Order: sequence, then C-alpha cells, then structure tokens
Amino acid sequence: MTAMASDQKALMDDVYALHRHFYDFTRRFYLLGRDRLIQRLAPPPDGTVVEVGCGTARNLIVAAKRWPDARFHGFDISEAMLDTARKSVARAGLADRITLAQGDAGNFDTSALFGLEKVDRLFMSYTLSMIPPWQEAIERGAASLAPGGSLHIVDFGQYERLPGWAKRFHFKSLNDFHVFPRRELPAVLKRVAEAQDLSLEFTPLYRGYAWSAALTRA
Repeated sequence: MTAMASDQKALMDDVYALHRHFYDFTRRFYLLGRDRLIQRLAPPPDGTVVEVGCGTARNLIVAAKRWPDARFHGFDISEAMLDTARKSVARAGLADRITLAQGDAGNFDTSALFGLEKVDRLFMSYTLSMIPPWQEAIERGAASLAPGGSLHIVDFGQYERLPGWAKRFHFKSLNDFHVFPRRELPAVLKRVAEAQDLSLEFTPLYRGYAWSAALTRA
C-alpha cells in the first residue's frame, strides 16, 4: 500500500469507526440515486459485478437480491467498514454470493483482488467524492470492463438547478466529512470514454443534486 493509500485508510478508519454503526440509516436520506443505479446494472446471467468502495455492503446486498443470477464482489480501503460489511453480508445470508476484500480505489486490480481478469459490471456509488485519486479509479474501472461491460457511477452533482445557499450549506457539511463533490467529473468521463473507446451516458438527477453516468464497452 502506498503512503497516500495508507494515510487514506487511516483517515477513513478514523472517520467511520463510530459512524459505520448508523451509516446506512442516516445515508438513505441524502445518498440519492443508489437504487436507481442498482436497477440499471442488469448483469448477464452468471455475470460478475464489482463495487468500488463498498463501505457497509448495503449496495451489494440490495444488488445481490435484485440480481440473483450474478456474482458480486466489493472492496474498500477501510477495515472498519469492511468489518461491518462482513457482518451485514453474513446476516443477509449472502456470504456465498458476495466476496469482500480490502483495496485502494486508486490502484486496484480485480484480478489480484478477486481473480477476475475482466468484469461485466463495475459501480461506484458516492465513492469518487471521497477518494483523492478519483480520476485513476475511473480509468482503472473502465479498463477492467469485459466486452459489453459497463461502469456505473452516481455521486454528488453541482446543484445546477438548486438554490446557491443549499449548495454552500451542504458542501460545507460534506467537506467536514472529507467528501468533495467532483466538479470536473463530466470532463473526466468524456476523456476516459474517448481514450478507451467507450460510450458515455451522463444524467443529472434531482435538479443537479446528484450526477449519474455509465461508461459502456462495445
């Protein structure tokens, strides 16, 4: 693990040492668009799905129930979050279908983590706003896609059609938790799509509160 990744791991373990215990209850009120992303995954039968920054495994559990014919994998840099994730997966009775590992979103290898050379679906739900090497995460995720595979993203937008005071207030509270909405996300997605010959779908949600995107390999 690089020095930057080690520092990020320590930071996330510190931030979520307590918050992980009530993370899912509180986040459902403002991490909007997660279930929409899961609904749109539509992995092929026996397909492989990887979540980057899986946190408590909430999304993986919902997705595994929604798509019972697929195999799910998730990784996170925080061991504290993974401890909660493992317990949640076991409690849901999905330990045979969801594999968890510790990994750095900015420098991951699905083959090393899970033995997967390529994946059918890869998703990042409110992850990019929390990791410093977020552009590298997108590049690596896109490069991991199998033919016909897709990378799905949902994260905070820039509040394009919401009052300025709402953006200032919410962004300040997010920054206090080391969350930084990525203004450059559309441009970065376009660059990665062009560099890797992928199609790009980009959709602002809830008046710009959230941004949704999908990169698909032909």
